[in-house]
Amino acid sequence: MKTITATFASPADEPLTRLAVSALQAESKLRGLQLDIVESSQTTSGEVHLRSNDQDIQTDRPQLIRETGKILDPISPRTQQTNTTLPPRETSAPVAVANKYLIGVTSCPTGIAHTFMAAEALIKGAKAMGYEMKVETRGSVGAKNELTAEDIAKADAVIVAADATVETARFSGKKLLETGTKAAIRDSQGLIKEALALEPSPAQGSGLKQPAKKERTGPYKHLMTGVSHMLPLVVAGGLLIALAFAIGGIYAGDEEGTLGWALMQIGGASAFALFVPVFAGFIAFSIADRPGLTPGLIGGMLASSLGAGFLGGIAAGFLAGYFTRWLNKAIKLPDQLAGLKPVLILPLISSLVVGLAMVYLIGPPVKGLMDGVSAWLNAMQGSSALILGLLLGGMMAFDMGGPINKAAYTFAVGLVATQIYGPMAAVMAAGMVPPLGVALAATLFKNRFSADEQQATKATAVLGIAFITEGAIPYAAADPFRVIPATIAGSATAGAISMAVGSKLMVPHGGIFVLAIPNAITHMLGYLIAIVAGTLVTTTVLFFLKKRRPAANEAAA
Repeated sequence: MKTITATFASPADEPLTRLAVSALQAESKLRGLQLDIVESSQTTSGEVHLRSNDQDIQTDRPQLIRETGKILDPISPRTQQTNTTLPPRETSAPVAVANKYLIGVTSCPTGIAHTFMAAEALIKGAKAMGYEMKVETRGSVGAKNELTAEDIAKADAVIVAADATVETARFSGKKLLETGTKAAIRDSQGLIKEALALEPSPAQGSGLKQPAKKERTGPYKHLMTGVSHMLPLVVAGGLLIALAFAIGGIYAGDEEGTLGWALMQIGGASAFALFVPVFAGFIAFSIADRPGLTPGLIGGMLASSLGAGFLGGIAAGFLAGYFTRWLNKAIKLPDQLAGLKPVLILPLISSLVVGLAMVYLIGPPVKGLMDGVSAWLNAMQGSSALILGLLLGGMMAFDMGGPINKAAYTFAVGLVATQIYGPMAAVMAAGMVPPLGVALAATLFKNRFSADEQQATKATAVLGIAFITEGAIPYAAADPFRVIPATIAGSATAGAISMAVGSKLMVPHGGIFVLAIPNAITHMLGYLIAIVAGTLVTTTVLFFLKKRRPAANEAAA
């Protein structure tokens, strides 16, 4: 297989470089090339050197992103697309053979940003320490770069950086460190050192007990596991309902047999009907593994049918999970009868207890609470709507993908299933503002941002319009006490305006792109004004808070 080496300026973790590497990966795989990525402090910032046995090409990153195919043509014509016997190598792994081989798994609730940021940080950290590392990413489209039995067998240590459930039984007997994605992004080398210092885990265990484990197994992680599994149902259902309204108008679901009616059956009567049961089921699954899934699904279905909504689903999920986990430990059976426990005893007893609790204890009061919340939100006008928008918007920017951000998002998504769409609009508008605001500020006020931050503005803006709030994290990490207050101010403004104008959004993800769908958003002009106003507020606050960079520093950058 022909090898091509791409040398980038160091460091290679800023967005333009990542886009260039991704473009090279895709094109190299098509042409049957083996790709090695190398960092060098000798390479001029912004330039890329491509080398093979018979060619040496120099270009810049924007041109490489735009015209990867043309640039690679002299090195390997497009006809060389036959060799697919070898899998693509991990692009960030060291070229030289390392004295340690590490493996990892990353996952986050939405599987969009933190999953890949954590993987990239781990690979880069391992390379800086002279180790080779392969990371399996469990993102929104499934597992990528999956670990093989051979990878696991030869691994010196395993790092699982996940905010959602990841099964670790396959790593039994290995040095296993379990933590969250933020810890991996923050200090990847520290985690690698900690993992290598561990003792191998027991053959039957799922890892060593350590402080990081507590973060990963708390209620937040279980809740986010439920969110990650129910989110596709809400997105698909919301889009289908919006399409039904676009085709058949406000009464699309009334005339049986029409296309609008069919779309309402698929989106509203089916996808949305599964939302709460799946939410509850996977909360329970996260707590008790497979035995928790059955009582969780049943409890969630009861919550939905009793009118307890997503709050009832949360209660059912946690009750099913913790009760089933306790029951599993409490019931001791001889080996001859052990097979009855997972298929008969646990599902029967746990479903009975959870079901009765939902019908007689939890369902009625939670239904009353949900009815009260729904009535309050539907009647909300004026200052009350502004305050709720301010609160939800500020929460979205406070930790950009962390627990507070996810709490606001989960609250809004849960209300979508009860036909309350205003908070969802406010949350999405607020979530787009941080990346857009910092990108605009770095474009307008170059003397307040580093050269790398200025180069990343286009990629950051794209993340912003796609409702990936995490695009602003690199700016916030570099200057948190100035950037975070600015983003909170802008997001709170966007959320407040969205609620004040009465915008309602039926689709809980997708950013600006879902606005092209008829009837997906109401009061679209006011909604766009909310996003623009929030972006301008963030940009303005950054102008006043961010200090000018000394000329010498700018030149050095």
